Amino acid sequence: MVRAFVAFEISEEMRELLAAAQAGLKKSTARLAFVDPPLIHITVKFLGEVDEKKLPLVIRALDTVKAAPFPVTGNRVTVNNFKNPHTVWCAIDDAGKGRNVFGAVETVLAPLGFPRETRQFFPHATLARVKIADPSLLRCLEGIKDAPCGSCTVSGLKLKKSTLSPRGPVYEDLHEVAW
Repeated sequence: MVRAFVAFEISEEMRELLAAAQAGLKKSTARLAFVDPPLIHITVKFLGEVDEKKLPLVIRALDTVKAAPFPVTGNRVTVNNFKNPHTVWCAIDDAGKGRNVFGAVETVLAPLGFPRETRQFFPHATLARVKIADPSLLRCLEGIKDAPCGSCTVSGLKLKKSTLSPRGPVYEDLHEVAW
């Protein structure tokens, strides 16, 4: 079995700007588990544990997803829920293009047994997971509210393998669909 997900990659420039935002968040006394900056991405669909024999079918299905390259811009660093935050992320503006690709991915993977998402697609790049919340987190977010988050062009999808380790996840590209 392979733990897998489908993602959009972001540019190194965006990752550097988001790493700078993470540095501002490190002033918080909340307990945060930070995403290693080279691993920051935009998840399109988490597949979970996939039988290795099924991966060629997933790859063939993803190869049918057609789109044109589109711009993405990091809007702001925020949390998923201000009253009970679980995730710190950078909200992404993509003019709805990511939602269109997400819909296509859902359509091609549903016949392979991957359940459709019940939640709407909200493009974001996760910067940290909140282990223990603290009011200082919101103060830190206020302090970086105008920090630049960057922009880039998304020009394809990646099927990625995620191996969990005590030091955090290790990602491996299994397949790329370029547009």
